[in-house]
Amino acid sequence: MTYKLSRRTFAAGAALAAALPCPYVARAEEPLHLRCSLDTAPSHRRNVSIADFLAKLEKASGGRIRTELFQSGQLFADLNVGKALIQGQVEMAAPGSWVLTGLIPDADFFNLPALYGQPIEVVHRAIDGPTGALLAREIEQRLKSHVLGPWLDLGYDNWYSATKPLHSLADLQGMKIRNPGGAGLSWRTRFFGAIANTTAWPNVPLALSQGTFDGLISTDESVASAKLWEAGVKYSLADHQFVGEYIPMISLAFWNKLGPELQKLTTDLWAENIPTYRANMAAAQKEARQMLTAHGVQFTDPPAQEIAEARGRMMAHQDEVAKLLNISPRMVKQVMQDIGAVRAG
Repeated sequence: MTYKLSRRTFAAGAALAAALPCPYVARAEEPLHLRCSLDTAPSHRRNVSIADFLAKLEKASGGRIRTELFQSGQLFADLNVGKALIQGQVEMAAPGSWVLTGLIPDADFFNLPALYGQPIEVVHRAIDGPTGALLAREIEQRLKSHVLGPWLDLGYDNWYSATKPLHSLADLQGMKIRNPGGAGLSWRTRFFGAIANTTAWPNVPLALSQGTFDGLISTDESVASAKLWEAGVKYSLADHQFVGEYIPMISLAFWNKLGPELQKLTTDLWAENIPTYRANMAAAQKEARQMLTAHGVQFTDPPAQEIAEARGRMMAHQDEVAKLLNISPRMVKQVMQDIGAVRAG
């Protein structure tokens, strides 16, 4: 009797054990958690693009990757997200190139005179080619992060004025111009005979309305979203002086956990969708210009010849600018080679 009871007890225990998941298998099947940090609002087209990508990645991975998007600086400001990637406090980010310059000076190559006013296809030829690959290697070395693929356009910076019509670059002479900061923008402001001002963005509407400065450097979308026509903006000179780019990156610690299959899936998915994301970003800038025009802002698009002549005059100072921005000779050379290939083609 005791023997039979023991057998029944053993059988029941074995059946229960079989029904329960193996702890090792459960751990192995747990999804990899990818946290992405952005400091812009959910309505920003960057956020819309990244949210779309993360949703598609989670679905395409069959749930092996679980994504979570933190927006409006809930985790980190873009200025600090590079260090967060290094320290493993977040797995993914897409900071603007301009916020990386403190850690990677070569990220400021967009402010080289050679790229002033260049068409977007020229910029893409550089960032999607050897120039972008060179910066990606620096990001991997210094930020311990893998650049996912082609970068996401923010759009062009232009001049805006509240006090003086802007019909040509010569009209900037003597104006006090607010810019987001950085040696490159300040140098360019001075080059055109204007005076640089670096008022913080949250204070721009009040400062502009009070005459602290006469105009600013920004994008159509930023000016429109802040409704700066209410602060006095009346004119814009759309010289496309500087293009902002967001660089999508994943920490190497997380990237290495993915393994070859999921790495390929992630890379291919981004490459498949980046043309749409770039088109959407361009559409946002176009819509913003239409909104500004509807609120009375008068736009002037300088002739290509005027832009080319200005770029030619600036090129005489390129070595000076590169040294001022701490851009390496290797990066300057690569940018020039990429642009040369475009011109030759």
